[in-house]
Amino acid sequence: MKTVPKDRKLDQSINVLREGYRFLPKRFAKLDTDIFETRLLGEKVICLTGEEGAKLFYDKEKFQRKGALPKRIEKSLFGENAIQGMDGDPHEHRKLLFMSLMTPEKMAKLGRLTSEQWRKQAEGWKNQKNIVLLEEAKIVLCQAACQWAGVPLKEGEVKKRANLLWAMVDAFGAVGSRHRKGRKARVNAEKWIKELIENIREGKVAAEEGSAIYEMAFHRDLEGNHLSTQVAAEELLNVIRPTVAVAAYVAFGALALHDHVEEREKVKEAQGDYIERFAQEIRRLFPFVPFLGARVRKDFMWDGYSFEKDTLVLIDVHGIDHDRRLWERPNQFSPERFKDWKGGLFDFIPQGGGEHYTGHRCPGEWITMEAIKSSLEFLTREIEYEVPSQDLSYSLSRMPSFPKSGFRIQEVEFK
Repeated sequence: MKTVPKDRKLDQSINVLREGYRFLPKRFAKLDTDIFETRLLGEKVICLTGEEGAKLFYDKEKFQRKGALPKRIEKSLFGENAIQGMDGDPHEHRKLLFMSLMTPEKMAKLGRLTSEQWRKQAEGWKNQKNIVLLEEAKIVLCQAACQWAGVPLKEGEVKKRANLLWAMVDAFGAVGSRHRKGRKARVNAEKWIKELIENIREGKVAAEEGSAIYEMAFHRDLEGNHLSTQVAAEELLNVIRPTVAVAAYVAFGALALHDHVEEREKVKEAQGDYIERFAQEIRRLFPFVPFLGARVRKDFMWDGYSFEKDTLVLIDVHGIDHDRRLWERPNQFSPERFKDWKGGLFDFIPQGGGEHYTGHRCPGEWITMEAIKSSLEFLTREIEYEVPSQDLSYSLSRMPSFPKSGFRIQEVEFK
């Protein structure tokens, strides 16, 4: 039996916060291994990277999600009863609920709504000297996601709701006031959505059958019971909130268009395939999820290493998406790398790996792609703008990360 290489420090919790996305890749490189053991919050943790590590991590017979998420993440980002912490038949049944929302027709509708909201939002830019694209994207995506999901929004509350949903996202890698703000935002968001769910069930508010809010309100579990209003609210937020989080990808997409003028022209003139590749490269190159966790379901051996039941295991999401063994020139922006990509389940995992329908790969991947593509089309085909001098750097220590300036544009002209 092999001994798992160890990171010798007593506890690395502080360094996770200090180093962010670099924490795991730095140690895999230092130890020259695809597996090592460390301690986080006083607990033994095994860390994995590489395609084979991802294949292992997404083996449902060996790992479970129950008990893997820190409470601080549940209470700010996902919710305490959400699908991210489920396993087995209940997970697969709940997953089918989410996948029923991801049909090609519904994704096309989301794309149309996103484009419409960009045009509507841009009407207010004519007299503005500086537009912060990240902030505008939060509002656009909140409006589009809520309209798509069937969640009513009054004109005057859009920015408030967008900031509420963003605060939940912004808290996942934070401590102190930023984390507290995220937890408070979740409480307020759950209260808002629970009231809507209750009103729909009581017939006080109409909801279109097939919409996300309708399906969450009337979904039945394996025992034939409706979800509690709390769980229904959490899961509906797990559709809307990640869509607002795509604002970071929109800002990174604008950065890529700015840094690679030749790519901008390709996106502007391209048909769907090239925009798809461009959006995938944004998801691969730029930071979003640093790592994901699971717990060992039962004792087993893998590649000579022993895994004990209940051990927490982390998979290096950001590291795998930048793995030189999987991606040629991994730190270079190159959408063409996806031209002949075969769609592997474990070599590209910005939103998780494995199967969509039965595994723990994020069902919102298609929403993310649709929102990015619609935003890119708007930025390249419907407006011209200037990019003033600003700080366009982004930190790999901050989780989540985005361009420090939010990507400011000015002198917007409509085509």
